Amino acid sequence: MRRLTPPAKHPALEETAVLTSQVIIIGAGAAGLMCAMSAAARGRRVLLLDHANKAGKKILMSGGGRCNFTNLYCEPANFLSHNPHFCKSALARFTQWDFIALVAKHGVPYHEKKLGQLFCDNKSSDILDLLLDECEQAGVDLRLSTSVSEITRVEGGYQLQTSIGPTRCESLVIATGGLSIPTLGATGIGYQIARQFGHSLLPTRAGLVPFTITDPQLKALCSELSGTSVEDCRITCNGQSFVENILFTHRGLSGPAILQISSYWQPGQAISIDLLPRIDLPVWLAEQQRERPNSELKTLLADLFTKKMAGLLAEHWLTSKPMKQYTPGELKVIAERLSDWQLVPAGTEGYRTAEVTLGGVDTREVSSKTMESLKSPGLYFIGEVLDVSGHLGGFNFQWAWASGYAAAQYV
Repeated sequence: MRRLTPPAKHPALEETAVLTSQVIIIGAGAAGLMCAMSAAARGRRVLLLDHANKAGKKILMSGGGRCNFTNLYCEPANFLSHNPHFCKSALARFTQWDFIALVAKHGVPYHEKKLGQLFCDNKSSDILDLLLDECEQAGVDLRLSTSVSEITRVEGGYQLQTSIGPTRCESLVIATGGLSIPTLGATGIGYQIARQFGHSLLPTRAGLVPFTITDPQLKALCSELSGTSVEDCRITCNGQSFVENILFTHRGLSGPAILQISSYWQPGQAISIDLLPRIDLPVWLAEQQRERPNSELKTLLADLFTKKMAGLLAEHWLTSKPMKQYTPGELKVIAERLSDWQLVPAGTEGYRTAEVTLGGVDTREVSSKTMESLKSPGLYFIGEVLDVSGHLGGFNFQWAWASGYAAAQYV
């Protein structure tokens, strides 16, 4: 443990130059703001630092600008972690209903879009504004455009060298997020701090991220269909399945179902796509053959997909001809291809567009009750920097609110 020794001649001047707070939080995103307002509401003196020029940038861009701020059906099963039990305590102590009550308190209008996903009626800034209002009312000292260059363990807490000068605290909270969307200011500083104080890191990778495709034929298909969405496809990989929309892009595949399964996919693995999970395809094809024997397959598929997609599927995969010309074996192959499209993505688009970072600070070295380090007393980790990642649909915000609130009760 390194201790700072003030200059012998002017200890008083050195002491007055240090900005002292009971709690310092690094990172003014969702988790950091929640922790700051909740700790300050308990009467703690809180200094909230962020290197960006604006707080909550990811809040502002989330949900297409309308912020999917929580989910009605939030459960521990909606989260990925090497330690799946870790998230349970915090989620139970600050639930979706607690955040919904906060939203109601501030009069923010919202609606359920689908699958329990709650969005602002107006803009994401409504959520950021309520957090900033709560921080202001509680007396949080928010300093933006402030970088941290060094952290040292000192007697009774921590001392930080920052661009506004030295600061000192009893409790230090790391709410720096992951590596996702670096254009919004994401850095790896939280992981560096964790390592400095003896924490293990689990391998990080992009999650909730589109797939890229390099196979020439498949890439051509995706490119031609770029912008086309297919509703309610079932995507399966590694024993996990999601039924949601997929979106073709110039680079490959995106959309909610793809983003969801990307968190479970490993490089080199195949994903299975059922384009029509709500239809019994063998039965449907037999009916079409019986009732519309002279119609071509691509014409019938245009009832299920866009005309362009039906034509391209028939051209690339299925060989379109009048239904009466198909043998039972050929119809079986068509049904299998549409219901079990086996695809091996080349990779993902990476942190550039990923909504979350998988992996991070090993939760086995952090208290699930307090979020405090088990390696360095007075050091706390909250939000995405931890090895806890949610599904798409408001779950990652709920983890930010819950983990931030949990730490705030003990800092």
